[in-house]
Amino acid sequence: MDTRAPAEQTLVYGLEDRVPLGTALLVSVQQVAAMVVGTITPPMILARLLELPPADTAYLISMSLLSSALGALLQTTRPGPVGSGLLSVTGTSFAFLQPLVQAGRAGGLPLMLGLSLTTAPVQILLAPFVPRLRRVFTPLVSGVVVLLIGLSLIPSAMANIAAPLSPAAPAWASVAVALTVLAVVVTAQLLHRPWARLASVLLGIGAGYLVCALGHWLRAPEPGDGAWLRLPRLLPHGFAFQWDLVLPFAFIYLVSSIEAVGDMTATAQLSGLDTQSPEHWKRLRGGVLADGLTCLVSALVGALPSTTYAQNNGVIQVTGVASRRIGPLMALILALLGLLPAVGRWVTAMPPPVLGALALLLFGLVAVSGLRLILRGGLGHRDALLIALSLGVGLGAPSQPRLFAALPPALRALLESGIAAGGVTALVLNLVLPRPREPREAAAPPSSE
Repeated sequence: MDTRAPAEQTLVYGLEDRVPLGTALLVSVQQVAAMVVGTITPPMILARLLELPPADTAYLISMSLLSSALGALLQTTRPGPVGSGLLSVTGTSFAFLQPLVQAGRAGGLPLMLGLSLTTAPVQILLAPFVPRLRRVFTPLVSGVVVLLIGLSLIPSAMANIAAPLSPAAPAWASVAVALTVLAVVVTAQLLHRPWARLASVLLGIGAGYLVCALGHWLRAPEPGDGAWLRLPRLLPHGFAFQWDLVLPFAFIYLVSSIEAVGDMTATAQLSGLDTQSPEHWKRLRGGVLADGLTCLVSALVGALPSTTYAQNNGVIQVTGVASRRIGPLMALILALLGLLPAVGRWVTAMPPPVLGALALLLFGLVAVSGLRLILRGGLGHRDALLIALSLGVGLGAPSQPRLFAALPPALRALLESGIAAGGVTALVLNLVLPRPREPREAAAPPSSE
C-alpha cells in the first residue's frame, strides 16, 4: 500500500531539493519563529514556580535555544546513524514540567539536571529497537499522539490571543490584532503564488506588528542581566541524584520518544515519503537517537530535556518547503539567539495576540497532520474505539488532577500529561484490542460447462 502524502498536497521544495539562499533564510526564520517561544516557555515557567534567580533563568533560556540548535542540526543533516534526515526541529519539552518541578522543589537545579542527565540514555537505548516496534508505533498510534499534541496546544494559543496588549488597550484590540494576522496569512495562501506562500507567516507577523504600532501597543522586552554573550558551561549547577524520582523521568523520556515518532511520521508524510517503508523506520531510529543525544548534551550544559517538535509540520504545510537542507541555517539562527541574550529577548517580546494567532493556525495544522495519519489506513470500528478512548483519556484526565493526588509519582505524571496519557492509552489498546479477521475469499462460481 502506498503510504505517501496525497498527490494533491504539492511542495514547493521537496526533502532533498536545494533552496535559494534568500528563500532558505525566509523559511528558516519562520520555522524558528514558530517554535522559539515554545522552547523558552518551559524554563520561564520553571523559573517562576521555583523562584530562580534572574541569572539562572537567563542561562536556562540561552542553553535551551542552543540545545534546539544542536537538535535541529543533528536531525536535518543526519550524520551517520544519528538524525531522521527530515526537516525537523527540537525544543524544550513541556512533558517534563511535572517531574522537573518535583525535582526542583526537592533539590533545586542540581537535582533537576542530574536526573535529566542520568535518565537521558533511555532514549538512546530505545532507539535501536524502534524499527522492531512497528506493531506498537503504528500510524494510528502516532496519529493519535500528533492529534493530541495539536489539540492540547490550541488552548495556549487562545490564551495568547486573549492576553491584553497593554493596560490602556481596549478589550477588542487583542482579537483585532489576531484576526489581522490570520487574515493576512490566509489571503497570502489563497493567492496561489509561491512567494506569497513562502512569506505568508512573516507577512502575517508584520501586519500584526503594524497594527500594534499604530495603536501604540508595542512594548520593549524585559531588561536582561547585561551580558552580551552567554557561553555554555559544563555542569554549571553541580550534580545531584535521587532514586525515587528516576521512574517519572525515565517514563517521560519513553513518552517523549512516542511523541517524536508521531511528529517525525507526520513530517515524513508531509514530505511525500512512504511512512511504512524500511527506510522510514531507519529515519525514526536515527531521530529518536538524535533526541536522546541532544538531551544528554543539554543536561551536561545545564539545559532542560528537549524533543522533536510538531510546530514545524504546520510551517511545512503553510510554506510548502520540506527541504532538510535549510536545517544548518535554522540551527545557526537558534544558536545566535542562544549566544546573544539581547536578540533572544527581543524575539520573546512579540505581542501575545500576534504569537497566539500564528500558533492557533500552526497548532491546528498539527492536529490535521494527526488526522491524516489516522485516516491513512482507513477507519474501522476497532480503530474508532481506540481513538475515542485515547482522546477521552488524553483530553479528560488532565482536567481532574485531584483524582490522581494519591497515586505514585510516575502514574501521576502520566495522567496529568494529556499527550502522555492519551498516547499510552492508544499504544496499549492497539496491542490488546482484537484486530478484525481478514475476510475469506469468496467461493468460485460453479462452471457453466
